[in-house]
Amino acid sequence: MDYQFPKGFQGSGLHCGIKRNAQAEDLALIVSDRPAVGVGVYTRNLVCAAPVQLDRQRTPGDAFRGVVINSGNANACTGERGMADAKQMADWFGEACGFPGEQALVLSTGIIGEHLPLAKIKQGITDVSKQLGSGADSLTLAARGMMTTDTVPKIRGRSFELDGVPVSVVGLAKGAAMIGPSMATMLGVIMTDAAIRPEDAHPALSEAVDESFNCISVDGHTSTNDTVLLLANGAAGGPVVEGKSLSILRATILEVCEDLAQSIPADGEGATHLVTVEVHGCKSRKDAVQIAKTIADSPLVKTAIAGADPNWGRIVSAAGYAGIPFEPESVTLLINGLLVYEHGVPVKFDAEEVSASIRDNRDTGLVLILSEGAESARFWTTDLTAEYVRLNADYHT
Repeated sequence: MDYQFPKGFQGSGLHCGIKRNAQAEDLALIVSDRPAVGVGVYTRNLVCAAPVQLDRQRTPGDAFRGVVINSGNANACTGERGMADAKQMADWFGEACGFPGEQALVLSTGIIGEHLPLAKIKQGITDVSKQLGSGADSLTLAARGMMTTDTVPKIRGRSFELDGVPVSVVGLAKGAAMIGPSMATMLGVIMTDAAIRPEDAHPALSEAVDESFNCISVDGHTSTNDTVLLLANGAAGGPVVEGKSLSILRATILEVCEDLAQSIPADGEGATHLVTVEVHGCKSRKDAVQIAKTIADSPLVKTAIAGADPNWGRIVSAAGYAGIPFEPESVTLLINGLLVYEHGVPVKFDAEEVSASIRDNRDTGLVLILSEGAESARFWTTDLTAEYVRLNADYHT
């Protein structure tokens, strides 16, 4: 589907020279033609990058004009100069697009511990500012400017009506490895032309991130630059959303975040399977997430999926060491909808049928059912292949 920017937003991306590959975009701008509400959710890693620190200081707010994004250099572990460089990027962005630098947010991703090539970035910002557009091609260029080891740009969106006014929610994300909640080496920008108050925008984004980006894992590595931003500029022209309309907008933001979240492990480095882990029957959603995450992060579970091995024992035992009490005799497990374990014991099943269902499909579903309560959770991960090891052994971070 060819998504476009929501009303009032423009953007683009290009190669400015941060990455060695001259064909790879490494700088992007997203601009709102009017002040926008902006909120963010950030990495919980104590070692966090300068752009994270800057954006944390600036959000939430109601006068943001855009985001400047670079890839290929994370501006992390760069000390006082790193913070000065992040502010400089914001100032140059504002100068190029006609607004104060304080109204800009900054995202960076890539190699840590190296200073930004500021001269290249300054020229790149000037060049991108001259080619901004609102169509699908411009949106794709902006998404490509965020990519590092991603193989495809990640763009998702929804169009719908609120109070009789057509509005849209469109999101961009990057991420393929070093993925592990809370978020990971991933960036996300969610845009909407609906009007929403900052005090409503932040819980909407936080809830969406908790149920999407915080429910994905490739390798369990929580990174230094994880950021998801929400910008809402009200350009659709409707009233400030509240009540039922606010609930609809929040649900749509969650849908877009879930779509983007799934696209990240689906593009996981060296991955051959996208694995969805569902856990049902827990006392709380937190318990369900913890069990699902433990299964998803298990190297033995991930390698079993890579080898199309219907190894129920690895899945059940991973649930057992998640640190969440449950009755073992109540556990039931299905792999791709096929029952392999019920009421605490394995059942007779056609191992070749289950193996083929894994081997012949990129998507693999694991459903674990307990009897402790009514809460459930979904978690997305990848298998673990020799190619993942090769890629991350060769890639300098």
